Amino acid sequence: MRIITAADFGKLIRSTRKKVKLTQAQLAAASGVGERFIRELEKGKLSCQLGKALFVAQMLGIKLEAILPPINE
Repeated sequence: MRIITAADFGKLIRSTRKKVKLTQAQLAAASGVGERFIRELEKGKLSCQLGKALFVAQMLGIKLEAILPPINE
């Protein structure tokens, strides 16, 4: 899945959470964040903390990869 926006990331988090049959409350508890954070993350809120968002993704088993652009030397 290609992630371009915060909304794309939120959709990924939500769909994965549902696939593993967790509620927002269960994911929040397992990740050490509040339910409000999970709700806002899934809605694509731009100001969600990156570190927490990445940790939630990790808790769901999501692996992220960055692909660097080619460098013309």
